[in-house]
Amino acid sequence: MNIGFAPFLPWPILAALAVLTLAIAALAIYRRMRGSGIRALAALALLAALANPVLMQEDRDQLSTIVPVIVDRSPSQETPERIKMTDDALAALKDRLAQFPRIEPRIVEVREPAESESPSTRLFAALSSATADVPPARVGGAIFLTDGQIHDIPGVNQALGFDAPIHGLITGKPDEFDRRIEVVRAPRFGIVNDEQQLVLRVVDDGKSPGGTAAVTVRMNGDEIATLQATPGQDTPFSFKVPRAGNNVLEFAVAEVPGEVTPINNRTVQLIEGIRQNMRVLLVSGEPHAGERAWRNLLKSDASVDLVHFTILRPPDKQDGTPINELSLIAFPTRELFVDKINSFDLIIFDRYQDRPNVLPTIYYDYMAQYVENGGALLVAAGPEHAAGNSIALTPLSSVLPAEPTGQMIEKPFYPRLSEQGRKHPVTRGLDGSDTEPPHWGRWFRSVDVEKPQGQTVMVGADNHPLLVLNRVGQGRVAMLLSDEGWLWARGYEGGGPHVSLYRRIAHWLLKEPALEEEALTANAAGRTLEVTRQTIGDDPGPVTVKAPSGKTQTLQLKQAQPGLYQAQKHMSEIGLYQITSGNLSTLVHVGAVDAPEFKAMISTTETLKPLAEKTKGLVTRVASAGGGVTVPPILPVRGAVRIADDQRLTIRMTDETVLKGVNNLPLFAGFAGLAALLFAFSAMWWREGR
Repeated sequence: MNIGFAPFLPWPILAALAVLTLAIAALAIYRRMRGSGIRALAALALLAALANPVLMQEDRDQLSTIVPVIVDRSPSQETPERIKMTDDALAALKDRLAQFPRIEPRIVEVREPAESESPSTRLFAALSSATADVPPARVGGAIFLTDGQIHDIPGVNQALGFDAPIHGLITGKPDEFDRRIEVVRAPRFGIVNDEQQLVLRVVDDGKSPGGTAAVTVRMNGDEIATLQATPGQDTPFSFKVPRAGNNVLEFAVAEVPGEVTPINNRTVQLIEGIRQNMRVLLVSGEPHAGERAWRNLLKSDASVDLVHFTILRPPDKQDGTPINELSLIAFPTRELFVDKINSFDLIIFDRYQDRPNVLPTIYYDYMAQYVENGGALLVAAGPEHAAGNSIALTPLSSVLPAEPTGQMIEKPFYPRLSEQGRKHPVTRGLDGSDTEPPHWGRWFRSVDVEKPQGQTVMVGADNHPLLVLNRVGQGRVAMLLSDEGWLWARGYEGGGPHVSLYRRIAHWLLKEPALEEEALTANAAGRTLEVTRQTIGDDPGPVTVKAPSGKTQTLQLKQAQPGLYQAQKHMSEIGLYQITSGNLSTLVHVGAVDAPEFKAMISTTETLKPLAEKTKGLVTRVASAGGGVTVPPILPVRGAVRIADDQRLTIRMTDETVLKGVNNLPLFAGFAGLAALLFAFSAMWWREGR
């Protein structure tokens, strides 16, 4: 109860009256006037009535004690055993808390965010959110239902925002074991076909079974090695990057019976392949207008090391000039086509004709073997290809996709994309190809050939083949059946996309993954999987997606461009996905490769123990000997928790209340106040009457 005032007059006036009253009373007492004491009391009673004292009584309700219960639903808790253990323990804990009406539990289930790229268990962030609207004095404690693998535990000396016990109810069993594999050091980039090295480590969490572990190594889905690794020790591994662009190096350690989960028995390392400078041999059979277009293109590419020879003076040309006065060097045929032929990534014959005195017939056979063993050959043909000294009449013909008829087609034409060419990545989308006629200049002659092998991606006059691409053995061959591409380079009739076309042809010959006519690629942007299917055939249909857990689903593709089908989907799991379309398969890793959630999967009481000891809390496992779960009883206490209880979950009960209203009782109101005033004045009159 409290006493307040609701004065009928302003306080300054009441103060003046009180001073005047005290002065008169003092003077009367000083002069010993009769009844001065009673008069003073009567005056003070009147002043008290004017001050209107009020007796106030607050109506308050006791507030409940808030106890956040943070339930861990992270991926490490998603094993069948832990899911059941968590559900049973949560139900038992709710029953325990329900026995205390003044305890208000706040159940917060923490799941991995759908957009998270690097899953981790952040239970204390959830605790902070759960208590953000609660005064610290109302928080009676926090209970974590988890496997102990928490990645945002604050330091022991870091403030929690409230002074109450932290308890941990730990799922899982104390004798758990789990084997995982991780990459310790690895390059992010690697030069194609150069030796690279990384270091991996097999880790046994819990009691190790000992011995060595078998590790299977796959590069882009193909098995390349099997290692024997000792758990806990670094294991070096050497490999070669097989291709330019993205490469997925996968390590899988054999599963051990009884381990917690096999989900972390695989890890991947993404390596970007970088091709060294391409070595290109360009042999021009004679000087001509188009020779410079090829040379300028190849010389302008910093990634190309060009070796260029032009046959200016063939051996059969005799003009009597002494050898010592010639400024031309001899064509090093043996060095180029025998000794160092395999050092070239690409050989280009630009209007080259067979001259037995320049290249012996056996050398053409060497070039055919070079192509079949993985080499690349580009033939830019002109009138010489239809003549009697065509290289199509040499052993090189075994790898050429088009056999000349011996005739030239001499008429103006617009180079056009064929049906396959509109789908093929070498020619698809060339600037100017989307109109009819194409928005580029005309050419005026091409070599007539029989029905070619491989893919005819560009056609000339009367739909005769103009650009033919073909695979031979492990190598590739391209034939451009006209020597007038230089007209585009010179800007004739507006020119044309000769740079894009020539560069794409060269890179397709060099097996650039982005230019494969039949390809399946996949990329991940965060948790979104992007699948691209390239084909020069019909609709390839849906693709099959295999998740890290082994679950499969089909993904429908939509045509984005001719020959290009794509799809996107948000994935629920983090890890390595395998995508399959017919006989094509590719791998992609969704999310962070080294996500904290999968680094350690065994349950532990050690992570929460320091914080529980500081706050006088309890950390205990819920698994019971009989196979069920056991949740400790609740111990509510008042005031600060000074002693930890090793058998019960201590909850500090709050003393906080909420004000519902205030009851006011004026002391001088009604008959009681009137009686007090009458008594005072009656006493004064009585004294005067004596």
